[in-house]
Amino acid sequence: MSKQVVDDVAITSAPPRHRTVLLTSLLVNNLVLFAVYAGVLGVLLPQQVSDLDPANKAGNLALVTSLSALATLFVQPIVGALSDRTRSRFGRRAPWIAVGGLGGGLCTIALQFGHAVLAIAAIWVLAQVLLNALQGPTTAIIADRVEPAGRGTASAFQGAGIAIGAAGGITFAGQQLHHLGVGYTVLGVAAIAMTVLFLLFNRDSPSTGLLLEPFRWGAFVRGFWVSPRRHPDYAWAFGGRFFMVLGYQAIQNYTLYILTDYLKLDQDRAGSLYGVLSIITSVTMVIGTVAFGRLSDVAGRRKIFVFVATVTLAVAVAIPLVVPTTGAMLVYAALAGLGYGAYGAVDLALMIDVLPSKGDMARDLGVLNVASNVPQTLTPLAAAALLGAFGGDYRSIFVYSMVAVAASSLFVLPIKSVR
Repeated sequence: MSKQVVDDVAITSAPPRHRTVLLTSLLVNNLVLFAVYAGVLGVLLPQQVSDLDPANKAGNLALVTSLSALATLFVQPIVGALSDRTRSRFGRRAPWIAVGGLGGGLCTIALQFGHAVLAIAAIWVLAQVLLNALQGPTTAIIADRVEPAGRGTASAFQGAGIAIGAAGGITFAGQQLHHLGVGYTVLGVAAIAMTVLFLLFNRDSPSTGLLLEPFRWGAFVRGFWVSPRRHPDYAWAFGGRFFMVLGYQAIQNYTLYILTDYLKLDQDRAGSLYGVLSIITSVTMVIGTVAFGRLSDVAGRRKIFVFVATVTLAVAVAIPLVVPTTGAMLVYAALAGLGYGAYGAVDLALMIDVLPSKGDMARDLGVLNVASNVPQTLTPLAAAALLGAFGGDYRSIFVYSMVAVAASSLFVLPIKSVR
C-alpha cells in the first residue's frame, strides 16, 4: 500500500490489486449492516412492539426509534474523531470496527428477550450505538484508501450493499413475523461474522507512529463545530442530507403500518408485499447506485446527479399519495429505489469532496452523519404527531415526506467547490 501525509496524518491508498477486495468488502459490510438496520427497524421491531400493545403501536414505535436515534446522534463523529487519533498495531479504524460489530451483533440477538417497550428501547439503543461505532470508521475507509477520482465508484459499491442489504433484511424479516427470535439471531450472527471477515480481508496499517498534536479537551470538543461561514459547502451538504433523510425515513419507518392501515392488507399479505417492495427497491437502487456513481466519476460532476435523484424520489412519494393501491406502492418502490440509490452513491462522494480537513476525515464525516441521525430522531415524532392530528390518515406522512425530499434538492445548488 502507498502512503501520503495529509495534514500530518498518514493516509493509506489501496493499490489496484487490493482495491477490488476492498470495494467488495465494503459492499458486503454495508449489505449485512443495512440488512440488520432494515430488518429490525422495518419489520421485527414494529411487529414486536405491536404484539406487546396493538392499540398504541405507533406511539410506542416512535418512542423506541426516537430514543435510539437520539442516543446515536453524536456516536459517529465522536468515534470518528477518536479513530482519527488511534495509535495501535491494528491501525486507526480496525479496533473501533471490531468493538462496534461484535457488540452490535450480540445486542441484536438480545432484542428477542425484550418483553416490555422500555426494555426493547434500552437494548436497541445500545445496539445502535455499537453499530454506529462500526459504521463511522468503515465509511472513513473510502476517504482513507480511495483516490478522489474513484470515490463515486467506491460509493456505488457501498450503496449497492446498502440497497441489497435493506431489501434482503426486510424480505428475510418479513418471513419471520411469527418467529422474531430467529430473525434477531440470524441478523446478529451475520453482523458478527461480517465484522470478522472484513477485518481479516482488509487489514489496517499499524498507526503506532501516527504524528498527532497533543490531546486537549477544548480543541477536541471545538473540532466538532464546523463554521458554516468558513465552510459553506460543508453546511449546504449537511442541510441537503438532513432533509433527504427526514423525508425518506418517514415512509421507510412506517411501511408495514402503511400496508396494514393505509392499504388495509392483513398481516401476512402485508409482510409478503413488504418483501416484494424491498426486492424491487433493491434492484432499482443497485441500478441507480452503480450507474450514477460511475457516471458521476466519468463526468466529474456531483451536483446535477444529486439534484435529479432528489426530484425522482419526491415524484415517487407522490404516487401512492394520489393512488393508494398496491400497484402504486410497487411503482413507488421502483422509483424510490432508483432515486435513493443515485442519491446515496453520489452524495457520499460529494460529502468527502467538501470535507474541511483531510486529516480529520472520520470526524468530519461523522459530523455530517448527524444530518442522518437527527432526522431519524425527529421523523417518528413528526409522523406520530401527524397521525394524531389527522386521525390516523397516512396521507399526511406522504405529504410530509414529499415536501422534505423536494426541499433537499434546493440545498445542493449553492455548493461551489464541487461541480
